[in-house]
Amino acid sequence: MATIAISQPQVQRPSRMRLLLRYLRRNKSLVFGLLILIFLITFTLYGLLTVDPKQAYPLAARSKQPPSLKYPLGTDFFGRNLYASMVVGLWQTAIIGLLAGGIGTLIGVVLGFISAYFGGLLDTLIKGICQILTPIPALLIQVVIAGSIDKRYVTIYTMALVVLLLAWMGPTLVIRSQVLSMKERQFVSVAKLSGVGDVGIIFGEILPNLLPFIAAAFVNQVFVSLFASLYLSVLGLGPLREPLMGNLIWAAQGQSAFFNGWWWWPLFPALAMVLIFSSLALINMGLDELANPRVRRTE
Repeated sequence: MATIAISQPQVQRPSRMRLLLRYLRRNKSLVFGLLILIFLITFTLYGLLTVDPKQAYPLAARSKQPPSLKYPLGTDFFGRNLYASMVVGLWQTAIIGLLAGGIGTLIGVVLGFISAYFGGLLDTLIKGICQILTPIPALLIQVVIAGSIDKRYVTIYTMALVVLLLAWMGPTLVIRSQVLSMKERQFVSVAKLSGVGDVGIIFGEILPNLLPFIAAAFVNQVFVSLFASLYLSVLGLGPLREPLMGNLIWAAQGQSAFFNGWWWWPLFPALAMVLIFSSLALINMGLDELANPRVRRTE
């Protein structure tokens, strides 16, 4: 008796690109955050190609000019072309955030792994330092340090260093808690029984699973670092000659720009900082959904 073979239809799995597009369609906050970030990057790159950076500094243009075709964002009291100042100031502000946030996250990842994976005295020491320093207001420490530096030596890099001094504690505690949870998982125990060493387990088993958490910690730390650089600049503790967003706002406040009718002077730097913070906050929300299965939505 002949048997009839019934062929089962093959289920084609969607490609990674299709899965990515589906995820982005669900995760609106990440998409909006990336769009704002792309807009800011495009604005900066286009500006660097079309404007003379020297116009971002005093006495480069007629002072107190409202927005016009010649000066799209106007000029300030000191004769700075605010369009050029915004272009130069945005990438300078980004450098501070990326340096302080990136190096702080890297230090936090290293210390978090050392503390959680190896434990013992190192864990007690690292955790103790974080617990002692964390309750102290970071603003107070940063203001004291920045205020004690000679103004001649204040640059965007020294400012990034001041912010970096406290930028590692948050990532350290976050990564430490995740590693403590991860190293008790079954796949880590299997790797140990298979003879994999500590370095292989850290880089081959635990670290790849923590990449979403590390990315979220990095974005959050860049946000915190940019906020710190903003309020230090607004207090007049930044490199005053550089057209950082906080410096432009501080100078506009010192010259009573709104009361004198120069509304465009503080408006555009403040709007730029709102866009930067909104972009990072939305991206961080999207990465948190990616990293945290408890809040991850399904189609």
